[in-house]
Amino acid sequence: MAALDSLSLFTSLGLSEQKARETLKNSALSAQLREAATQAQQTLGSTIDKATGTLLYGLASRLRDTRRLSFLVSYIASKKIHTEPQLSGWWCQGLTFQEARLSLEFHEIRTLPVHFLEQRCHKLTGSFFSAALEYVRSHPLDPVDTVDFERECGVGVIVTPEQIEEAVEAAINRHRPQLLVERYHFNMGLLMGEARAVLKWADGKMIKNEVDMQVLHLLGPKMEADLEKKPKVAKTRLEETDRRMAKDVMENGETADQTLSLMEQLRGEALKFHKPGENYKTPGYVVTPHTMNLLKQHLEITGGQVRTRFPPEPNGILHIGHAKAINFNFGYAKANNGICFLRFDDTNPEKEEAKFFTAICDMVAWLGYTPYKVTYASDYFDQLYAWAVELIRRGLAYVCHQRGEELKGHNTLPSPWRDRPMEESLLLFEAMRKGKFSEGEATLRMKLVMEDGKMDPVAYRVKYTPHHRTGDKWCIYPTYDYTHCLCDSIEHITHSLCTKEFQARRSSYFWLCNALDVYCPVQWEYGRLNLHYAVVSKRKILQLVATGAVRDWDDPRLFTLTALRRRGFPPEAINNFCARVGVTVAQTTMEPHLLEACVRDVLNDTAPRAMAVLESLRVIITNFPAAKSLDIQVPNFPADETKGFHQVPFAPIVFIERTDFKEEPEPGFKRLAWGQPVGLRHTGYVIELQRVVKGPRGCVESLEVTCRRADAGEKPKAFIHWVSQPLMCEVRLYERLFQHKNPEDPTEVPGGFLSDLNLASLHVVEAALVDCSVALAKPFDKFQFERLGYFSVDPDSHQGKLVFNRTVTLKEDPGKV
Repeated sequence: MAALDSLSLFTSLGLSEQKARETLKNSALSAQLREAATQAQQTLGSTIDKATGTLLYGLASRLRDTRRLSFLVSYIASKKIHTEPQLSGWWCQGLTFQEARLSLEFHEIRTLPVHFLEQRCHKLTGSFFSAALEYVRSHPLDPVDTVDFERECGVGVIVTPEQIEEAVEAAINRHRPQLLVERYHFNMGLLMGEARAVLKWADGKMIKNEVDMQVLHLLGPKMEADLEKKPKVAKTRLEETDRRMAKDVMENGETADQTLSLMEQLRGEALKFHKPGENYKTPGYVVTPHTMNLLKQHLEITGGQVRTRFPPEPNGILHIGHAKAINFNFGYAKANNGICFLRFDDTNPEKEEAKFFTAICDMVAWLGYTPYKVTYASDYFDQLYAWAVELIRRGLAYVCHQRGEELKGHNTLPSPWRDRPMEESLLLFEAMRKGKFSEGEATLRMKLVMEDGKMDPVAYRVKYTPHHRTGDKWCIYPTYDYTHCLCDSIEHITHSLCTKEFQARRSSYFWLCNALDVYCPVQWEYGRLNLHYAVVSKRKILQLVATGAVRDWDDPRLFTLTALRRRGFPPEAINNFCARVGVTVAQTTMEPHLLEACVRDVLNDTAPRAMAVLESLRVIITNFPAAKSLDIQVPNFPADETKGFHQVPFAPIVFIERTDFKEEPEPGFKRLAWGQPVGLRHTGYVIELQRVVKGPRGCVESLEVTCRRADAGEKPKAFIHWVSQPLMCEVRLYERLFQHKNPEDPTEVPGGFLSDLNLASLHVVEAALVDCSVALAKPFDKFQFERLGYFSVDPDSHQGKLVFNRTVTLKEDPGKV
């Protein structure tokens, strides 16, 4: 019966029966709408007109602070707020999508990407920046200043039909020539946007009706030509423009041209984040009677400075996804003149190792960032424990004896110890601290239900593993759910930036800070970055190491940051890649070749050239033009010789790539063959084949050639690289570690990721030759080996034997795209 009464009430407000039934499915919305309608009926009587009903529904569906419901309903019922702009307060209210889009363009938002503009327009055609709603959200304290409220919401402002007529007429006059040419193909949203900009509180439908009437008066009725669609050519141009300006990250992981640097994406208002101290303006932020005083104290401590943190767990090596997190956290602070903490979440001593702490610090520095301060969750163990005791005292936490397997999943049974007396939990928690329970025998749990339905998350558990910093002082350790937000509070973080999977923990984040009456930061989520043909899970990388598929965490075939550094990826390229991906909310899975393209862009300008031969063939120049070897000057960067030269010897015996010679060449082969000379790069000489020397088994062992000056005859079809008096080195050539895009997807790889290994992912050339210009190279020095690719010196190098890793090829392999 109650449902039928509510259904009747909602339809009387002007909702369709279908919309009313949908509303009833949302218990919170239906309860708020029922309360609003009942209060309005006390003023208006049992009959509520559709316009008022629409406002009441908009209020009920968008109001977050239910304390203000009665206050706002009184303004709607008394007709002081009687238009959408006053409640929803922006000049695109009531416009169609296309009208809203043109209005946005008119108001100098032309620089926004099309996809962003369209998202805004879809919002604007519903309701966007609220006047009344925005006011109560940004003024959470009692009492409300009604004079200020009414001024900000246009209460008492009357927009006459004459004012609307004048504003529309002025807009039409500004565009009259174009209107007369384009007639009804002209987008009328531009006119409505200009009129609304002048008359902020005018009703959108009245403006639209006035535009329609004046345009009809100017142009007359539509003719046949006005009814024709715009030419397809124009539409195609628009689609091409949209595609060019659309999302930098496409669904298939491709990137378009990125016009904004990461700093530009993160600076100021670009992300629509709250300003320091204005946490309460964030949708979903919970305001308590202590909030404003705590924010005031927070601003006194921080001076209004942006504060972020990068909080890794020291139980593994950072991977490419962490690079985005590092860039986002450190970058947002840097772009807004703030500071960023590097805080280790060292709450699980079983899995933490010293090498992980060191590697994480190294990787942050390698990417070019310096933490304001390096902190540890363990720095705050005493305070965290004291707060846990306070939670128990407030009846918000209890000691539980359910085992770990009983707590797994989302539909677990309520703890039978949930309502145990506070005094009992205090004694038991103290007993936990003193080591009177075995591991798994007791936990401290918080009394809340998280957004994903998980009930009463664990705050503390027993672990008898010594801690790397606190030793044996503690045998109970806090969990992430308990520690993270409180450490953020202690460090007065303004923006707690984390990946999307932590969204389900946002409610517990706010709940815990407010339960203890401490400063509550704001958690913002962004999309995680993943790559195809890769696994980044710590557990799975350990399996790869254990099975011998890779050598260690820094094997260059992995996508950990230490592995990418070892392979030769410059940090600038990784940062540029993160900038291209952009600060997206949706999770993105990118193609590795896009990262490799960023690597080529950087190395092309920074890696000096050298020559190396992987599979060598000995060549004897029988008429060498000098009695001894010549010194050849080779530019470090052929495109910019101002960057210097290096010297290599040119002797009667040189070595070329075996693939650069063929006795019986196929059509199109342009390198050395009978009757087909080639040039030797940088020497100014051309060699021509005279004799092929073969071994007992018929294999070519060496070539005898003659040489001439390149300018003394016809220009050869090709110039090849070579080495003379070279150094012997080892070269490691890497390919993808996995054969399929998603090696962890059982539908793509039924046998599991270990069955998907590419057995040809590493090819070692043990006797490669390289010119002597690289003799003094150190680990991680990078070179372009001409015609072969970009290479980096591996740390395995030792005196007398350099080891090179191929970073990327010179050109993108079409098969990888």
